[in-house]
Amino acid sequence: MTAVPVPADSAEASGRMTHREVVQALSGLMLGMFVSILASTVVANALPTIIAELGGSQSVYTWIVTTELLAMTATVPLWGKMADLYSKKLLIQLSLGLFVVGSLIAGLAPNVEILLVSRIAQGIGAGGMSALAMIVMAAMIPPRELGRYSGLFGAVFGVATIAGPLIGGVLVDTSWLGWRWCFLIGVPFSVAAILMLQKTLHLPVTRREVKIDWLGALLITAGVSTLLIWSTLAGPQHFAWISGTSAAFVAGGVVLLALAVWVESRAAEPIIPLGIFRHRTVSLTVIASVLVGVAMFGGTVFLSQYFQISLGKSPTVAGLMSLPMIFGLLVSSTVAGQLITKFGRWKIFLVAGAIVMTGGMLLLSTIGADTSVPLISVYMAVLGIGVGMLMQNLVLAAQNDVPAAELGATTSALTFFRSMGGSIGVSALGAVLAAKVTSLATEKFGAAASSGGTAKVPEPATLPPQVREIFEDIYGTATAHLFMVGAPIAFLAVIAVLFIKEKPLSTLTGDERAAQEQAAAMH
Repeated sequence: MTAVPVPADSAEASGRMTHREVVQALSGLMLGMFVSILASTVVANALPTIIAELGGSQSVYTWIVTTELLAMTATVPLWGKMADLYSKKLLIQLSLGLFVVGSLIAGLAPNVEILLVSRIAQGIGAGGMSALAMIVMAAMIPPRELGRYSGLFGAVFGVATIAGPLIGGVLVDTSWLGWRWCFLIGVPFSVAAILMLQKTLHLPVTRREVKIDWLGALLITAGVSTLLIWSTLAGPQHFAWISGTSAAFVAGGVVLLALAVWVESRAAEPIIPLGIFRHRTVSLTVIASVLVGVAMFGGTVFLSQYFQISLGKSPTVAGLMSLPMIFGLLVSSTVAGQLITKFGRWKIFLVAGAIVMTGGMLLLSTIGADTSVPLISVYMAVLGIGVGMLMQNLVLAAQNDVPAAELGATTSALTFFRSMGGSIGVSALGAVLAAKVTSLATEKFGAAASSGGTAKVPEPATLPPQVREIFEDIYGTATAHLFMVGAPIAFLAVIAVLFIKEKPLSTLTGDERAAQEQAAAMH
């Protein structure tokens, strides 16, 4: 059926939204995106306290982060597909509503099991916000002008990701608040974002007959979840990386994803249209997005643990030590966006960002328990600068390369794969860290010191001085090893972006491109 634009008010009737209307709409989008992304990392510095109070283990430490990321990752393609079919405004408000429900349950959770369930609800809502924010931007703003706005969004994403540990640390150290406010703090801001979007976001509503490929969505979700659960559980705490159980998980995940590809190739309305991967730019930006996710989430989550255990810092101080990465990301993302808008060239920023990101990972692979804070700050700033130049500009490059009808699916695919990279980074690099800590602890204290990764994370203040020094050295060495493993993964992003072909940025918004393509099809 032919799409029929239904104007909602004068903003739509006049065509393109004015700069003022765009800024007003973006304020609500950025607020919603900030709190949804914040949920992924605000618990980083609070985890030792949460685990101690609820009686969790080292494996639970990783799962509290991973469950939210996993739910976000698995549902992003579905949100993106629905954005091509239903009201984007309503979907964003729905995703924020789900996030509020999950946050309330998490803040009141009496045990680890309820907390993990609530993190799934938070993740589903955050997945909608992550995908839909960039889709709505593409509908309102032409790629040629998107740089100055996407730079701000990249900064918001980065600041929320890296500032989360700081905010969480302050909340934990404030006696009259506590760790539960790491979840509850997002509720009033999410409600405010819903109200702001109701007032400021005006997009044409497209009405047409729709059919969502629920089987494809189920297979994609099940396949990705199976592989992520495997990468989280594999290791000394549950079963060996090379074992029958590992083989069963991997085979199951691969079979489910193969079935998903088969179903998607035949579906009338596929969740992830396989046709978008015919565009070389989309395929390469997807690969790079996975690698950025590994570097960003995998690196930042465990740095908080390093600051507290290896350097003996409080949760608040550990959060403050993340500021160099925030500033590096903020500055590079904003400046790169402005320069892209001014000159229309974007590939140079992708290449430079990938190189700098890899350099930051290599620098952080040299840290230890005796590394000075100023030196660590420089290394973190380098990593932040690299990620800032890469993250949102990968989305910009892909959006500029596909037809308007595929904007939603393409944007959600990139968000999906970046989130999947983050989930893989947290789970797999977490397993690397746990294995290294276990082996080093066994060397220092004997086999009785480790309990297969299920021992509680050490609380430095409660250990005798000699034992504390040994654990500080163990966690310093293990964290450096984690970044050494991550650096070659980050370097693959350099190779991916080098092969992207630069294409002039379009001067039309997503809605204008859709109208133009529809008119061309009719003729």
